Amino acid sequence: MAHASDMHSLEFRLPDLGEGLTEAGIVRWLVEVGDLVAVDQPVVEVETAKAMVEVPCPYGGVVTARFGEEGTEVPVGAPLITVAVGASASGGETESSGNVLVGYGTSEAPARRRRVRPGRSTPAAGVANGQVSAPEAADGPVPVISPLVRRLARENGLDLSELNGSGPDGLIMRADVEYALRAAAAQGRTTVPAGHTPVPAAEAHAPEARAPEAPTATPATSAPATGGTRIPLKGIRGAAADKLSRSRREIPDATCWVDADATELMRARTAMNAADGPKISLLALLARICTAALARYPELNSTVDMEAREIVRLDAVHLGFAAQTERGLVVPVVRDAQARDAEALTAEFARLTESARAGTLTPRELTGGTFTLNNYGVFGVDGSTPIINHPEAAMLGVGRIVPKPWVHEGELAVRQVVQLSLTFDHRVCDGGTAGGFLRYVADCVEQPAVLLRSL
Repeated sequence: MAHASDMHSLEFRLPDLGEGLTEAGIVRWLVEVGDLVAVDQPVVEVETAKAMVEVPCPYGGVVTARFGEEGTEVPVGAPLITVAVGASASGGETESSGNVLVGYGTSEAPARRRRVRPGRSTPAAGVANGQVSAPEAADGPVPVISPLVRRLARENGLDLSELNGSGPDGLIMRADVEYALRAAAAQGRTTVPAGHTPVPAAEAHAPEARAPEAPTATPATSAPATGGTRIPLKGIRGAAADKLSRSRREIPDATCWVDADATELMRARTAMNAADGPKISLLALLARICTAALARYPELNSTVDMEAREIVRLDAVHLGFAAQTERGLVVPVVRDAQARDAEALTAEFARLTESARAGTLTPRELTGGTFTLNNYGVFGVDGSTPIINHPEAAMLGVGRIVPKPWVHEGELAVRQVVQLSLTFDHRVCDGGTAGGFLRYVADCVEQPAVLLRSL
């Protein structure tokens, strides 16, 4: 057993989060003062401009202090907690994982992810050998999974226990909270009446059911006498604002577009998925077309180094794709997309999309893209002129695929038509190259056999 004289405190500071991130917001504390924590146990959930992540502490011991309230921003290097640790049985060294906290946590997966409290044995004994005795499970299940939904409700004085969620098994979704807040505002209240039942999430998001949106994701400050609210640009929204502004300032972009008959591509996908084996997504087929087109037009898989006044053509295609989440729009990156077949691309798109929705994407999975595929057709729109994802040189946009009148083989017919658009950096190529790229993509969409000739 370790004696009191063997105990000493270690301060755990917010680690370097990588990718130039300098601060994070405390979303939820996972431990209380007095809790016994194990080595590499997550102690706090933070939100960065990239994603949301649980931060593990490399020390095992008893939490003696916490720094920072939920909802506050803390810079990298600021103290998070202090932990009372004891001498190890092997010779007086501090019990620690030794893992380097760069990126989203330690380099190894945490062995324990449950919140634990001291049992009947003394905390010092548990600390001395780095073991946790008789851990207890975390608090019971609640009808909310997303910490962002909890924070949105807390910042607006909404009692979640008074809502009936529209998600599976009564799960309270962000749409439920937003609808309840809008309903309260429409009736001149600042709180929601007990027992209020929001409309289902899908209905809340339907155009005919939605009231005019008022942003509620962050606390509003006092507005001018003319009315309105002020929403701080921070987190994902702030990072996006900085990046998009830089893109507009630095990149002289242009957009070209074309309608294409996607009937044969849709038939090809149906035939592929009729066979046994994993199903192929439409996004994966479009990605294969993109990588084939970039092999023919490498100018569009590049970046511009203005200091050196050079265009840097990149060898690998790290394909970004737009994913809508509760936290906003993020762009996960499929690395080395040119080396993946349709099945592998389908699996990777699914994995990254799930991580994006869960808020667990790492900095590596959110950065380093060389070209972006933007399937805005999922929002029910035909076209767009998006802002290039700096420092990339181009973005392919895909609208919805809908039946339309089309001249096919000299006769008017109803075909599955899609609008394709290419926004490109005019510094890396001229309109002829951009048009050639887009025409090749359209040809592959209309006649998938064209793609086979390039493989």
